Amino acid sequence: MLGFIALVIGIVLLVFAWQGSNAPADQITEALTGTYTDRTMWFLIAGIASSLGGLFLLVFGNRTR
Repeated sequence: MLGFIALVIGIVLLVFAWQGSNAPADQITEALTGTYTDRTMWFLIAGIASSLGGLFLLVFGNRTR
């Protein structure tokens, strides 16, 4: 259950990062500096980490020895 929740939160954060990267302010920042804003980068990093962690828990979390 925890893996599924982490995966969903990760996907939501990735959607926020994608929407943030299309914002006019972020487009200008990327055009001038070549990178996204800090907020977009944190959403992207947290989304990837949460998605991978949730996927890992879904695949390997229910194994008992």
